[in-house]
Amino acid sequence: MADPDTPLHLYNQVTAQGERVRTLKSQQATKDEIDAAVKLLLSLKLEYKTSTGQEYKAGSPPADSAPTANNGLPPAEDGDDFVDPWTVQTGSAKGVDYDKLIVRFGSSKIDEDLIGRIERVCGHRAHHFLRRGIFFSHRDMHQILDSVEKGKPFYLYTGRGPSSGSMHVGHLVPFIFTKWLQEVFNVPLVVQMTDDEKYLWKDLTIEKAYQYTLENVRDIIACGFDVNKTFIFSDLQYMGSSPGFYRNVVQVQKHVTFNQVKGIFGFSDSDCIGKISFPPSRPPVLQQLLPEIFNGRKDIQCLIPCAIDQDPYFRMTRDVAPRINYPKPALLHSTFFPALQGAQTKMSASDPNSSIFLTDTPKQIKTKINKHAFSGGRDTIEEHRKHGGNCEVDVCFMYLTFFLEDDEKLEKIRQDYSSGALLTGELKKILIETLQPMIAELQERRRQVTDEAVRQFMTPRKLAFDF
Repeated sequence: MADPDTPLHLYNQVTAQGERVRTLKSQQATKDEIDAAVKLLLSLKLEYKTSTGQEYKAGSPPADSAPTANNGLPPAEDGDDFVDPWTVQTGSAKGVDYDKLIVRFGSSKIDEDLIGRIERVCGHRAHHFLRRGIFFSHRDMHQILDSVEKGKPFYLYTGRGPSSGSMHVGHLVPFIFTKWLQEVFNVPLVVQMTDDEKYLWKDLTIEKAYQYTLENVRDIIACGFDVNKTFIFSDLQYMGSSPGFYRNVVQVQKHVTFNQVKGIFGFSDSDCIGKISFPPSRPPVLQQLLPEIFNGRKDIQCLIPCAIDQDPYFRMTRDVAPRINYPKPALLHSTFFPALQGAQTKMSASDPNSSIFLTDTPKQIKTKINKHAFSGGRDTIEEHRKHGGNCEVDVCFMYLTFFLEDDEKLEKIRQDYSSGALLTGELKKILIETLQPMIAELQERRRQVTDEAVRQFMTPRKLAFDF
């Protein structure tokens, strides 16, 4: 009999669960029973891949061979969406199928019960990103809420990879939501600027990558974060001055094999060694790095709001954390912010016409939306009046679900556009009039961010919490 901790035991578990799925299907079991069995099978396959660095293959017990890169996930079916930390692709104009992604990633859906519990625990109405399913998936959010109910602290962590001198509106999503979480739960926030990653992946000098960090930090500060509760750091600046940071990275590196990194992130033999060593610098825990904030405590759990394409990093770190005596980080996953040209891809900071940037003028915002925003409207006014538009593929309506906070107004727009009462040009006008003042306000707040304010946010220091 295989040892329960060995890859062979995991292999046998996957095999047995696969047989169970086939049996349920042959017996025409209920959809709920089959879905639950498939979810467990995918979870076991993911555990097997994490443990061995190899895909599960029927009839081939675990062997010490190089993995097939697939982001540490079960193999995708033909026609499935492709999601990793650098690429998002889907053939559907509606965007990624997030229900499938939840099953494939082995995460949990944010349902009405969880949203209700969040409201009860924090004492505030849920953010519209939660109510509208923009943050749709989680790992261990109930543990965070358990901690709050027991009077135990937690902290927030999120990040930004600075690939240009200005963020775009899609980059605002995790920061808007993180700011809300910080305010309603009154917890510290740590923001990691992964400029080393951008240097390794992009055609940038180290100096340019760090310059982008400083510019993006101004954008983040302009979102309204409290300097007394927020610490922002640059990998290029901070890692060299923090022995705790390097010790943490080395601990993670020791517990992750080369096969695992190749399997999770899809690296090839031609990738530079810096890419292979980068993932452990997205640490599962920050207490050891930041004694000024956490006072040496190791039991404080971390909550990470992020887009779901960043999940591979944290699946790896969730595996490592308990092995170095830290709690696993919890996660809240968001959907992708679509490019103006459609939901088949996420926005790109390298394509100015795919994005509304925080530096865009009112005229540029209007031109980009009118010229490039993918429409769900009909070919003629007559057809649109008769059949209505398709909100599920219309980019302007998608953007309004992110940035128009009034639920009743959004629902009225959806009804009018779907019925044909509202034309595409009129819908674009609503979005333009929503984004122009929002961007102008951010630009004004950014102008007020001084070099001294940037220095304060980026200086390691005690925050307004006693641990």
